[in-house]
Amino acid sequence: MMNIALLSSFLVLCAVASVSQNKSKQPLDVVPSIDLDRYAGTWYEIARLPFKFQSQCAGDVTATYTLLEDGTIKVVNRCRKQDGEIDEAEGRAKRASEDGPNTKLKVRFAPAILSFLPFVWGDYWIIDLAPDYSYAVVGEPDRKYMWVLSRTAVMEETTLQGILDRATQKGYDLTGLIRTKQTGR
Repeated sequence: MMNIALLSSFLVLCAVASVSQNKSKQPLDVVPSIDLDRYAGTWYEIARLPFKFQSQCAGDVTATYTLLEDGTIKVVNRCRKQDGEIDEAEGRAKRASEDGPNTKLKVRFAPAILSFLPFVWGDYWIIDLAPDYSYAVVGEPDRKYMWVLSRTAVMEETTLQGILDRATQKGYDLTGLIRTKQTGR
């Protein structure tokens, strides 16, 4: 009887693990489209799944998007380092494909002279967006990285929890999630 209970428990755990694995293998859904004029401006990072290029960021992380005449987007990321200095990186974003949704973008922070190299472009997919553009969630198809962005430096916990629940449903493992310290500096 004990063996049957153990076997049943093991099979249930395998089924749960299989469903979880299959979810992360499914294509990542994005928001169907956005109004880029409304999306432009400054966003505050509320939380992130760590990306190696942000390892120096201790807090006060922002991203500012400016639409350019050529159809690309100027991206300026800022953060406060541990020593209090501000780190800034400027890049460009563009649609991943002309016939795809405008919520699947590619972004690069490498010099413009290298923009012809495909590997300098990273995926920037908008996977969740408040109807009033008060928050956005950016991810990438492998679900390794994710950023929760807000128009304000502070987000209500219930709103954040709803966002994180939806990200989990999309197959994200949020074990390493970092909540960003925003001091208003």
